[in-house]
Amino acid sequence: MHLNSKQIQAPSAWRENGQGSAILGGKEESFLTPSTSGPAAGEILDDGIQPNGVESARIWKARNFIHAHFGEELSLGQVAQAANMSRNYFSEKFKEAVGVTFVRYVAQTRFEKAAALLAQPNLRVSEIAFAVGFQSLSQFNRTFKRLAGKAPREYRAAVRHHNGNSNSHGS
Repeated sequence: MHLNSKQIQAPSAWRENGQGSAILGGKEESFLTPSTSGPAAGEILDDGIQPNGVESARIWKARNFIHAHFGEELSLGQVAQAANMSRNYFSEKFKEAVGVTFVRYVAQTRFEKAAALLAQPNLRVSEIAFAVGFQSLSQFNRTFKRLAGKAPREYRAAVRHHNGNSNSHGS
């Protein structure tokens, strides 16, 4: 079975609840779509950061665009255009507002989605890699190891071991 970003909600691992979020392994996660109006007062993005005076509506739109399209090929130019900014200005302002570069932010977003999916035993590592937007398995493995400190298969084994231990001890 091959998954793409639109099919990731398949076999009980991931299903949309019809309200801009998805159920992943029993945990609800938000997936916001781009908005033309910008953030609502007090609205929280799926990574827990509230847009405020530090983060402009354009950067908010860019982050929402990234979260809505993380499973697709994303370019700086494409996201800058979605935020109505030039590439260079967007790159500078994005890093200033978010604290990491555009490339790092996209990689971290994909990594977080992949890490959650690795808990699902019915999905192959390669399916997860491509479903969350990595263009090659080697790129996924490299990025995952850099961010998690271990390869995806090792991470999956550690999660399974941890879950098995916590379940057997009643925690």
